[in-house]
Parts: sequence; structure tokens; C-alpha cells
Amino acid sequence: MRMFFLMLLMLVSAGCKKLPEPLPDVRQSKELIVVTHNGPNTYYVNGDNAFAGLEYDLVRLFAADLGPEYKVSFLLVGNISEVLPTLLEGRAHMAAADLTITSIRKRMVDFSMPYQGVQQYVVYNTEQGKAPKKVQDLLNANIVVPAGTSYAERLRALSKDEPQLVWEELGNVSADELLEKVATGELDYTVADDHLAAVLGNYYPNLRNGMALGKPEDIGWAFPKERYPWLKEKANAFIARIKKDGTLRNLLDRYYGHSNRLKPIDVTAFLQRSKTILPQFIGLFKQAQELTSLDWRLLAAVSYQESHWDRFNTSPTNVRGMMMLTEDTADRMGVTDRLDAKQSIIAGARYIVLLKESLPERIAEPDKTWMALAAYNIGLAHLEDARVLAQRMKLNPDSWADVKKTLPLLNKVEYYSTLKYGYASGGAPVVFVESIRTYHKILERHEPSHKQLLPDLDLAWFSPGFGPIP
Repeated sequence: MRMFFLMLLMLVSAGCKKLPEPLPDVRQSKELIVVTHNGPNTYYVNGDNAFAGLEYDLVRLFAADLGPEYKVSFLLVGNISEVLPTLLEGRAHMAAADLTITSIRKRMVDFSMPYQGVQQYVVYNTEQGKAPKKVQDLLNANIVVPAGTSYAERLRALSKDEPQLVWEELGNVSADELLEKVATGELDYTVADDHLAAVLGNYYPNLRNGMALGKPEDIGWAFPKERYPWLKEKANAFIARIKKDGTLRNLLDRYYGHSNRLKPIDVTAFLQRSKTILPQFIGLFKQAQELTSLDWRLLAAVSYQESHWDRFNTSPTNVRGMMMLTEDTADRMGVTDRLDAKQSIIAGARYIVLLKESLPERIAEPDKTWMALAAYNIGLAHLEDARVLAQRMKLNPDSWADVKKTLPLLNKVEYYSTLKYGYASGGAPVVFVESIRTYHKILERHEPSHKQLLPDLDLAWFSPGFGPIP
């Protein structure tokens, strides 16, 4: 209730000033104005300097769903505590900001149907202490949450039964910033939704979920009460459609599908090797990017998953080198020495491009890249079998989120016996790709992108018969 009255107080205070003119109806202006905030689940600039975020993608799809004549404008506020006040001041048609649907918020705004479920957890640092399992474990601890969030609501609810529970609410801070502070030992605990905690756990392997706070909740879009009923109706129809046709499932997989793949020990080892071994090879990965346009950090992630950046790595089946090339692939790409780091990295990169070009043009990114990487691991033939199987099962053969469900079925006789290329260990490429996705995200966070041509770039090395890739 305190949050409810705080919102009312803000609006009353704003009433002393001149409020903005009401926004024109979206059907008249053809412009949808959406308030959100910067964050990994909402709206951010990715490693390719392009806008990204689950909310960003959803809103763009919704605007396109309204019609080609509609455009969308994002109104960015400093943090989540400013989102609903901005909406209630009449400065946006709707809010798309990773908002949990709570009883207090429902008194202030209308919500769309939910499009994602979440569970809140107390997040702790494994190096600082044991997992909190009950409210009493939180007493006398340094707990901070962002102001205006459902996390604060949950803590207030707990404090009714445990008055000694004390925490701090900060207005100018995001949940991911507080998770970082827990990871560095500046805070004992914070509270976060499970999907955000999973993402940050891949950057800080000492973060873990402790006790759950309350029951699972839902996330939805917010609208001023009874102001834009047509827009809310359209939003509900849109969400219902993307739930049914798989679009929402694919988007959730794009942002969160890989988050729980690696164990903390894997992330710790990767971060250590990123500081000690990777610098020796960054120049070669960037040269490979110059030749293929593949992000050097993606290539580095592939190489780590294949060889842990060990140029002399050799498997029992004689797959060798930084990119673990088979003899056939090495011959095809003109590699004379698979243990030569430069030849291996550039050949591996160009082979990934070749695999991408072998896939149907209609497959959109990033799904095409993930499928090409699966083919790098298991071969195009078995990938095609998995896509055929996806189609038979009424799934989308052009969606990585669906194909990764059918790949593990390639080792079951009732499935592979009906397919052209037969048995394969189909679980391996799923682990391979999902691990690479996580390693790539970690490198995007810690390593800058490469945009400029290297001044000392040596373009003399090309594989015979393959030529430069435009």
C-alpha cells in the first residue's frame, strides 16, 4: 500500500505542474509511444551496436502487427521505478518494461494478458556465505533492491510476519547492477527474477539463487486505466497469436534458452582462460572476422568449446587444432597444418560461413547461425534430418528453438530408422551450440567488438579453390 500511496503522491505533486497534453489515439497518430528502461530484459544496444532486448523485439513485432503504417517510439526512463509514473502522467500509450503483474500495480494500471512467468529469488554470493533458506537467514544482512519493483513489494509482505527484516530500496539503480554488487561482495543479498539471475549467473559464477520469495508471478504490458481499450485489446490478440504460433517461444529461447546450460565451474574456467590464453589469439580471430564478417567473439567461443584455445588439441578420432577440424574439412578448406592456429581459425570461420550458405535463405538470424554451428558439430545431413523430423512433429524446421528439440531424438530407433541419414548422437550439437551461445554472450560483455580493418591484415592466405568470401 505504501507504494500505491507513493505513486498517488507523485501524481498529486505533478498536478501542481502543467501535465503534458494527452497523447493522441494511436489509430489517429499511427505512432505507438512505449515507455521502458535500459536493461538486459528490456532495451539495450547489443554487441553489433543494434537495439535488442525481449521487450524491444516484442514491441516492434506488435507495431508491425498493427499495420505497416504504424511506427513505434520508445521513451526511455532512468530505471523501473519511473516507468509507471511516466505512463500515468500520460506520456506513453503503454509500458513494456519487464513489469511483474502485482495486486498493487493492478490498482493503478491495466495489464495485458501475461506473456512470461517468473519466480523471484534471494540471490547470494557463494564466496560470502551459505544459501538463505528462510526469512530468519536474512536478518541483520545488507539487502538492497531497486525502488518501485515487485521485489520491494515481496519484502514488505514478508516484513509483516518478521518485523526485524530490514532492507534498502534505491531509486537510481537496476536489478542487474545490484546482482553485480552481490557478486563483488558489496552486498549480502538482492532479489531478482529467475531469468535475470540466470543471465547474470553466466557472467558471475559465484551468484546463486537462495530462497524463493512467494509464488511464481507473470509479466505483462501496462496501460493507463480505461484510456486505450482498443490498444489493450490488440495487444491481447497479438500475445495470444505469438503464443500459439511459436513466435514467443522462439524469442524467449533467443534471450534465455542458453542461460542454464553451463555450470559455474565452466564459467569460472572460461573467464580465467579469457584473461590468460585468449589474448594470444585475438588478432587471429579478428582476421577471421575480416574475411568472413562473423563476429570474432563468436569464433572465439566456438574455438573455446572445441579446443579450450589449445592449438595442439587432438581427439581420439584425430580431429585437431584450435577449431578441431577433421581431415576431410581441412582438405576441403585447403589447410596444410591443422595445428597452425592461423590456418585452423580462418578455415573454421570460413567453413561456418559455407554451412550457413548451405541452409535455406528463409531461415532468419540468429537461428541460421545456431543451425550452422549444429551442422559444424554433427554435419549438415543429420541437421537436415532433425529439420525433417521437426516438420513431421508440427514444429518449425526453421527455428532453432524447435530443431534443438528434435536433434536429441536422432539416437532413438523409432525416429532415426525413418530418416534418410540414420542414427546420430543428436544431443551433442545441442550442448555444443547452447554452450557457445553462453560463451559468446560473456565475451560480448567483456570484450569490445571489432569494426575497423586491421592495418597489418595479411589477406594472402586463402584456401585453394574456395577463394575469398565477399
